[in-house]
Amino acid sequence: MRPRITKPDLSAGMSCAQARENARRVLAEQDASPPLVADVLTVVSELVSNAVRHAGGVTGFRVTARAGQVVVEVSDRSALLPHLRPPSPHTPGGFGWRVVKTLAPSAFVRSHRSGKTIIAALPAR
Repeated sequence: MRPRITKPDLSAGMSCAQARENARRVLAEQDASPPLVADVLTVVSELVSNAVRHAGGVTGFRVTARAGQVVVEVSDRSALLPHLRPPSPHTPGGFGWRVVKTLAPSAFVRSHRSGKTIIAALPAR
């Protein structure tokens, strides 16, 4: 894969669909495999939907494709960190961070003055 960084829409109004389309463009330019595209789009959907639902919206978004990995970065306004919740058949949701950590085991959070950025690196198989 050749290095490629998206030119993100940094508005708080970024939707999951816009973020996925942005990621699709980057991955298409890199001829990424269909399984990698599916995994990246899943991570993008989880991170962006959580930023919109729980953290005041997306304040930054970037997808970087380079040899061996694709990195997804999503920033939001909340200082609250994601956490693994115990699975419960009686409580809907709560699986997003588990999904992200499964697809991008080294995912981490960088806190900053205006909120946080979640960085998830997915291996390019």
